[in-house]
Amino acid sequence: MHPKPRGGHSPHRITIESSGHQFDVEPGNTILRAALDANINLPYGCRNGACGACKGRIVSGQVDRGDYAAGALSDAEVARGYALFCCARPLSDLTIACREVDTVRDIQVRTLPCRVQKMALLAPDVMQLQLKLPASERLQFLAGQYIDILLRDGRRRSFSIANAPQDDECLELHVRRVPDGHFTRHVFETMQERDILRIDGPHGSFFLREDSAKPVILLAGGTGFAPIKSLVEHACHQGTTRPMVLYWGARDRAGLYMHALAESWAAGHTAFRYVPVLSEAQPADDWRGRSGWVHQAVIDDFPDLSGHQAYACGAPAMIDAARHDFVTRSGLKEEDFFADAFTFAVESVKT
Repeated sequence: MHPKPRGGHSPHRITIESSGHQFDVEPGNTILRAALDANINLPYGCRNGACGACKGRIVSGQVDRGDYAAGALSDAEVARGYALFCCARPLSDLTIACREVDTVRDIQVRTLPCRVQKMALLAPDVMQLQLKLPASERLQFLAGQYIDILLRDGRRRSFSIANAPQDDECLELHVRRVPDGHFTRHVFETMQERDILRIDGPHGSFFLREDSAKPVILLAGGTGFAPIKSLVEHACHQGTTRPMVLYWGARDRAGLYMHALAESWAAGHTAFRYVPVLSEAQPADDWRGRSGWVHQAVIDDFPDLSGHQAYACGAPAMIDAARHDFVTRSGLKEEDFFADAFTFAVESVKT
């Protein structure tokens, strides 16, 4: 028996049959958007009824299936109770049958075109790119993952996604200029807004382990800030109460190219702290903050890391030093160290 639609403007409760997970959908919202807002990861692709990736079955309840492409959901599937959750809106409480995305292996790797929507110089050697996906497409990813840009000669260039998954209309990248780097030279010298690129992704196992309540150390070197930014904005969107401390290391003040943003996180969230560290501050920087190696600043502040998780992103030397010293000097469990190392070889750039 289907429950009767409720009157007024009350939210409807959605229950996922296999897991028992529940979330509420406000009037007018779609099942997919409400699930993602509730930190329940359902698979999706386009978000506008064109691809069918978010297809699931309505076990009980009434739903408005909305507008969708005929090829994404057939009449026979509708007769069996299926709907596309990206455009379906509940008319009552629902029980649904669907797959949940629990690990990186569950997320589909896709190849898509995109347009350079915006270019902004964040530092003399750091360019922010905003890549606009086609109107009918979205790229599902976990905070901290990266994409490959596919070059015409068959080579790839890997860049971490700097925006959080819930803000997926554009993909934000932070591109550091690499000496003799073919692609980064193109970004800084010849790329223009509205240029078309091809991307492939998402990739990588660097993402926040949300099954833990341990306090988090976030360690970023240079443009290693990009995936850390995604992690922090995702955690803030979720309303996490896990204590987090971000240590961002750079050579000079210009290297902290989103310093004000990191300060705003600390000002707006009591469980979040921000510690910038410069290794080669210049007199013109008038730097009064922490100096030296960024991972050493963590050890100075946290001689005992045995109850923490650490997420580190930056150059391999920083990652290796942090991994070794956090474990051997501060007692961090090896399984609680997660890292994404950027390599700056001319032929294979991750930045």
